[in-house]
Amino acid sequence: MANQTSAGPSHIAIVMDGNGRWATRRFLPRIAGHKQGVDSLNRCVRACIDRHIPVLTVFAFSSENWNRPADEVSGLMELLAMSLAREVPSLVSNGVQLRFVGERQQLSERVREGLAQAELSTAGNSRLILNVCFNYGGRWDIAQAAQQLASRGEPITEQALDRAMALAHVPDPDLIIRTGGEQRISNFLLWQAAYSELHFSDKLWPEFDEAALDEAIGAYRGRERRFGKTSAQLAPAVDRHDTKAA
Repeated sequence: MANQTSAGPSHIAIVMDGNGRWATRRFLPRIAGHKQGVDSLNRCVRACIDRHIPVLTVFAFSSENWNRPADEVSGLMELLAMSLAREVPSLVSNGVQLRFVGERQQLSERVREGLAQAELSTAGNSRLILNVCFNYGGRWDIAQAAQQLASRGEPITEQALDRAMALAHVPDPDLIIRTGGEQRISNFLLWQAAYSELHFSDKLWPEFDEAALDEAIGAYRGRERRFGKTSAQLAPAVDRHDTKAA
């Protein structure tokens, strides 16, 4: 294909789907799949660092996930608290800046304090920005941005909304990956995904490894990103002075 994207993505976002199904297929409780999913996330973080990808955003808990069975939601909250305590030192040593994106008022005080402390502990790191979308929804993000502008009496324009989004501190994702075989984005980064390349993997999230990540990056590199232009406009101009006479 002409005009393929030669550079890799600077920002990868992932819908980490399939933890529960991974556990169910092994006759394990669903929370066991989520625990395995944390290991997969750690592996993905290291892989992004090794591949010099500066931003990774993951969908950990959607605003719709509150509708899941109460014991699973409770287990996810406990897993988050445990993971923060266990993983933050490793994130610090690897230069990872942790940012949590989403509505926090529904979370317990313990969880909110854990999120704030983890962000503070990693604030000085710059090797990789890891955005964890927790109690997040794309529609919520757009609504909260509009509410910010309205409360300040600012005109609601595309540029103003963009600056008020929860992920305004990073560029929009170049590549969005969804694992688990489903082909939808499920209310994830609705605003930011306007020009993202999409890649769907049949692997369940606990099975997603470095090879699967490289496959997604390879597919991204093979695509033409036109942003509304034509292929001809993207073609490199020929310098007449460099053209040899026939």
